[in-house]
Amino acid sequence: MAGNLNKKVLCLIDEYGTAGAGDLYLGAVIVLARDAGRVDKCFSDLLEPSANEIHAVHLDDGYLQGLLQRFWAAAPPGRLVLLNQKIPQRGGEPAVLYARAVVETVKIGLRRFQRDVLGRETIGNVDVVTDVNHHNDHPLFDEEIGRARREDGRFRAVNRVTKLDSASSRLLQLADVVAYSRKWIVGADLNVAGLREKFGVQVQ
Repeated sequence: MAGNLNKKVLCLIDEYGTAGAGDLYLGAVIVLARDAGRVDKCFSDLLEPSANEIHAVHLDDGYLQGLLQRFWAAAPPGRLVLLNQKIPQRGGEPAVLYARAVVETVKIGLRRFQRDVLGRETIGNVDVVTDVNHHNDHPLFDEEIGRARREDGRFRAVNRVTKLDSASSRLLQLADVVAYSRKWIVGADLNVAGLREKFGVQVQ
């Protein structure tokens, strides 16, 4: 059991934007389960002890940039991947669009994780955790995720997709900040290279 836990990969995902209503940005935090506690502590230690749930859209950009920069400097090097994935506006059922966005983001994130952290060609034993919302709390989301787990290449490495209230997970709150960070490129505050160098966020 302990050996399996040591090899488990966690992919935590949150979003900035709404599926089917303009561009959607997903933020992913990908880490081995055995390292998740250390990464969580690195982020939590930067917050005020009384801090409630972190919602990036409700916070000042300067504060968020400082927080993310300090987190990346403190995080264990070579142990996690932060990914921001832009999903262009598409027509269709929002729950299905969101599911496909999650699948696409997970596949890209796992490929980066293989390259940057694992250093090998194969990956398995992946759990995906998403912030529960009105898109993924829908039967069509579950149907599309089930299809992808059966048929869609690297996503077949996923054991399950769990929906969790982000209030209970600092790592999901970190994923929310990573998703929101794309706004700094859109707003011309930073370029893609700057986002990665300062904050560790890889852009797709």
